[in-house]
Amino acid sequence: MRQPDIEIYLKDAELPAVTAWLEQAIGPCTPWQTRGQTSQCRAGAIPVTWMPKAVGRWSSLLLESDQTPWEDDLACAKAAFAALGVQVRCAPGSWSEEQGEEDADRWLKVTAEGVSEIQWRTD
Repeated sequence: MRQPDIEIYLKDAELPAVTAWLEQAIGPCTPWQTRGQTSQCRAGAIPVTWMPKAVGRWSSLLLESDQTPWEDDLACAKAAFAALGVQVRCAPGSWSEEQGEEDADRWLKVTAEGVSEIQWRTD
């Protein structure tokens, strides 16, 4: 089942490289509109939000659509790693508050070694 949106975290990624990847993977990007720390654009028809340094050296990339080329966060994270060569993290699936705090800290890490599950406390 496709996720309603995609969110991944990229370590030390630069917005121009991310933009080039989005354009190649999805379609042309509109100019980024920045308000405060957050930038937004559309890649093809998909609304995109970029928050640099959302968690330390990790920037958040949110694709607000279920019409992305990727089935879920992990598929997107793998594609981002392949294109950008930076470590990428994502949630192992959709999370809701009812699942509890412990599940909120479960993340998947995508590196040259592959995919592994980690505990990542982001608060």
